[in-house]
Amino acid sequence: MNLTLRARRIAAIVLLGVAVTVTLLGVLLMIAAGTEDAAIEGHTGRADADVVSVTAGRTLVRFHTPDGGEHLPSVGVLYPDQLEEGQVVRVEYDTRNPDLVRVAGRGATLTILPVVTTLLAVWAVVSALVWWLRKPGPLHLRKLRPRRIAV
Repeated sequence: MNLTLRARRIAAIVLLGVAVTVTLLGVLLMIAAGTEDAAIEGHTGRADADVVSVTAGRTLVRFHTPDGGEHLPSVGVLYPDQLEEGQVVRVEYDTRNPDLVRVAGRGATLTILPVVTTLLAVWAVVSALVWWLRKPGPLHLRKLRPRRIAV
């Protein structure tokens, strides 16, 4: 086996490994979102929360529970799309763990479309690259030759 063919096989295996890893992470993300939602739905508390901070990584909210406790979950709120600082928003939280909080009316189903879209894009790119890598030649261009007609 020549060096180029071996390098192509290794590249194809690495690409497939990356695609499988991204797929597993996407599936785990959807499972985690469903698990967190189930925890909140099992012991639901509701409150009005002030949006304290909105960054690319997380959105922080502050809310009060009926026992008088003030909570500012350090990991942020789940499903924070379109929230702005200073906004008051209704949240649902796990009464056993008030740091697990989501925007009311939003749930794990919001993770399905972005995860599935990402996985489709990853597999489309990886499939194309693996297909390209299996072809012989540096650029896989073939000379155009007229076909011979058998007589």
